[in-house]
Amino acid sequence: MADRSTYNSIKKRIEEAGHGTLFFPDNFADAGTSDAVRSALVRLCENGILTRVAQGIYCYPRIDERWGGGNILPSLEEIAQAIATRDCVRIAPTGAYALYRLGLSTQIPANVVFVTDGSPRRVSIGKGRGILFKHTSEMRTFAFKSYLMALIVTALREIGEGNVTEAQMAVIKEQLKNIPAEEFTHDLSLAPLWVRKQLTVL
Repeated sequence: MADRSTYNSIKKRIEEAGHGTLFFPDNFADAGTSDAVRSALVRLCENGILTRVAQGIYCYPRIDERWGGGNILPSLEEIAQAIATRDCVRIAPTGAYALYRLGLSTQIPANVVFVTDGSPRRVSIGKGRGILFKHTSEMRTFAFKSYLMALIVTALREIGEGNVTEAQMAVIKEQLKNIPAEEFTHDLSLAPLWVRKQLTVL
């Protein structure tokens, strides 16, 4: 009876949270014993309500209603952000992933790397894919007001001074239009001098 009550309680919370939400067992600590919660999560996966995306990480998947492709699983970035929120730490993207997110590279990194002010760790997501958190003490990394600006600065640093092509700058110029002027001015001061020069001539 207790297990059934735990199952129904967790199922209700999941449905209320909505499709696309990520969950951890700790989210349901008040719904029953740890064994009852674990059992309920397993059953919810078996019943097709939840999807286990990694050890101890579950998703109430979005449904591809437009193309009928079934469940849409969260991106590695969404999973990383959920872990960061749970652990009360900050994260920031690194080179290869920033290039991909901005459309400067078509290569999807199998392992997405984030720097964090928390503990270093790796989370396996399926076969050969994962999220790597690397600790950094460079607090400037987390001072950006605009996540998009952080991606742009990170991408330029990855490409390197003197290696940025006109085509890449054209892509970045379009992206800059989505950053409020106040945030751009603030975040520009956090970038290396050569990046600042590169962005202010656009």
